[in-house]
Amino acid sequence: MLRICMDSGVFIGVVGASAIAAGLLGALTGLGGGVVLTPILVLALGVDVHYAVGASLVAVIATSSGSAAAYVRDGYSNIRIGMLLEVGTVFGALVGALIAKWLPGTVITLVFGAVMIWTAWASRKPPTPSPHIDRPDPLAQKLNLDGDYPTKEGLTHYHVQRVPAGFAIMFLAGALSAIAGIGSGILKVFAMDRVMQLPFKVSTTTSNFMIGVTAAASAGVYLHRGQIEPAVAAPVAGGALIGSFLGAKILPGVKTKRLRVIFALAVGLAGIQMVVKGLGVHL
Repeated sequence: MLRICMDSGVFIGVVGASAIAAGLLGALTGLGGGVVLTPILVLALGVDVHYAVGASLVAVIATSSGSAAAYVRDGYSNIRIGMLLEVGTVFGALVGALIAKWLPGTVITLVFGAVMIWTAWASRKPPTPSPHIDRPDPLAQKLNLDGDYPTKEGLTHYHVQRVPAGFAIMFLAGALSAIAGIGSGILKVFAMDRVMQLPFKVSTTTSNFMIGVTAAASAGVYLHRGQIEPAVAAPVAGGALIGSFLGAKILPGVKTKRLRVIFALAVGLAGIQMVVKGLGVHL
């Protein structure tokens, strides 16, 4: 049973405000909000990491629900890619949820932090285009995955690359979602942006489209184990939904370079804090 060492009204207010910020950032970067919310719950509010993961999965579902429809409507998300890659993430999420039951909280915290730091470092600059980036990938072309997205100059066409590699990373992304409660948006954005060579805004919005399904697959397991606490999950769901609506309104006018900076800073700082906590270091 989760114990909350704080006045209940203050706790709900702090969690709700944190969830709004998490949902906003999650909608802008494709992270799902859990990457921000989990460190806040664990580090600032002292919530047990297993319950924090369960609440963060709720935030991921709310963020996806609030922003995905707008991104699909505006033509940013690539639905065909999302549907294909979601198969890998759901299987990974189910496997990860089963593994997480046997992992101690310190291990989950360290895994979470290490992946965040690595992703922040890898995502700080745009990917280097492959020599044949303008040539269609045979498998992507066969599956009709190439697409267009809106820019200031009008619709811009792009080619999808290395589909099998992206699919494999999605399985790992799903497992990470269940273990760390982050919606796997970190690896999803990385896979689509770096490996499959999608434009960054397409990567983040398609990730938002996918993360809700991934999180729902693993959240069911956490709910069955009694690790989704209503006192935490309720304000998380409402706040993340509000934040994701705001993010969907803001994203079309945000420059890609700024998105990368926001992404890298948020992920890197939270990752360092989680590693420090996992190692038991007191600063």
